[in-house]
Amino acid sequence: MDVTITPGKLQGEISAIASKSQAHRLLICAALGKRQTQLLCLQTNADIEATAACLRALGAKISRTPEGYQVIPIGQVPEKATLPCGESGSTLRFLLPVAGALGVDATFELAGRLPQRPVSPLWEELERMGCRLSRPGENAIRIQGRLHSGDYAIAGNVSSQFVSGLLFALPFLDGDSTLGITGPVESEPYIQMTLEAMSRFHLATAPTESGYFIPGNQWGDGPAQCQVEGDWSNGAFFLAANALGSKIRLTGLSADSCQGDRAIAALLPRLEQNCAIDCRDIPDLVPVLSVVAGAKQGARFTGVSRLRLKESDRLQTVAAMLAGLGGRAQIENDCLTVFGTGYTGGTVDSAGDHRIAMAAAVASTVCSGQVVVQGAEAVQKSYPQFWTHFKMLGGKL
Repeated sequence: MDVTITPGKLQGEISAIASKSQAHRLLICAALGKRQTQLLCLQTNADIEATAACLRALGAKISRTPEGYQVIPIGQVPEKATLPCGESGSTLRFLLPVAGALGVDATFELAGRLPQRPVSPLWEELERMGCRLSRPGENAIRIQGRLHSGDYAIAGNVSSQFVSGLLFALPFLDGDSTLGITGPVESEPYIQMTLEAMSRFHLATAPTESGYFIPGNQWGDGPAQCQVEGDWSNGAFFLAANALGSKIRLTGLSADSCQGDRAIAALLPRLEQNCAIDCRDIPDLVPVLSVVAGAKQGARFTGVSRLRLKESDRLQTVAAMLAGLGGRAQIENDCLTVFGTGYTGGTVDSAGDHRIAMAAAVASTVCSGQVVVQGAEAVQKSYPQFWTHFKMLGGKL
């Protein structure tokens, strides 16, 4: 689907959608819990639905309600299961270790670019600790066997989702475990989100010098009702539009959230002048921060090499998006330099990446000519209502 946008500022009030990152985590904790939980999550998307579908395959009963999800925890663990991950990297990386902890012979079905996204070194660690992994087809990963308790170790600089997946799994092993994290940790706030979700379900962890101690044989006795907070990652697009002259009142975001992307509120004022921003903990903000930088004084974004491993090669697609709109960016090693050229408008290929499609929409508010977003349906992955909300705020589609 292509969307053509006539430039213009946005105005009005909108409520932030539910946090995709937190919804994943709370669904998993609820499915592994002791009692039924009502998850208050008004909006869903393709990634959240993928996690719900995979948890159903593992034995949980999850139904969509007007308020969110009703979750009845896993009772009888199946011997074999097929888990449809879609394009959700979070779903795959969180639930691979969980399937291993439960001892399920599980085949994960992968779509889009997910088969090319890294699973190492998680793959090797799961095999070292008792499981067998294989690729029965180009778009599938199979895990067999059962994890045993012990001393786990994982590098922290590939994906925080590997750490989170192991944190979810280890409480359900027969015996205590440690999880050591080696090297620098990327996206540390997302690990804190996992620990916060686990604490709501009384799943105990304790910090150590190099990682975490996780007691075994835990089944979390969670709350009867659990609220998913508003999403800073997707709210960032409308906050960025405000930085470019729109007047949107965005409600439903918590200033006390442990979501790393709440950093957007502090970063946007810095882009009033040329600056350097370390993006190791906020990779998802790079597309929209780049749009704002290109409309203002430019900026250098460092710590961005992992953007090559997202739904698209996000370094290349961000640079291509800016060039397609009349801007300019330069990629060099672990740095993306955006020049403050302003935008004329033009055509952007989303490359199937939701954040590229939404960033291009934000850029349209300051373009001198029309913007065509190709593959605009990519927003289904995280924000299916985006184009509806964009139009409600005065966007001319």
